[in-house]
Amino acid sequence: QVQLVESGGGLVQAGGSLRLSCAASGRTFSNYYMGWFRQAPGKEREFVAGILWSGSRTYYADSVKGRFAISRDNAKNMVYLQMNSLKPEDTAVYYCAADRTSRFSDSDWGDHWGQGTQVTVSS
Repeated sequence: QVQLVESGGGLVQAGGSLRLSCAASGRTFSNYYMGWFRQAPGKEREFVAGILWSGSRTYYADSVKGRFAISRDNAKNMVYLQMNSLKPEDTAVYYCAADRTSRFSDSDWGDHWGQGTQVTVSS
């Protein structure tokens, strides 16, 4: 059974940093793309960042470029999202997900999803 478990969310002041973690288990993800998405209250879910599990190419939404960094540790089956210079508009529930394609903007992207972790940025 595939499991993606996020952690690391919390409350932080604007300008601060957080690192989210995603623990992946239940299968081999070597051919998968891993993505971070977020959903704020009253808004649609949006793509934040993505990475190929077995490669180095990364993908970012324009709104987080230069502030967020996605990485993975294959040995530990972990994916991370380092978030710097946080803004109040980054407040959302952040989800880790996995899929076989890099078409992160597709509405049906995401074979597997975690339960989410709350990030709240105060002004």
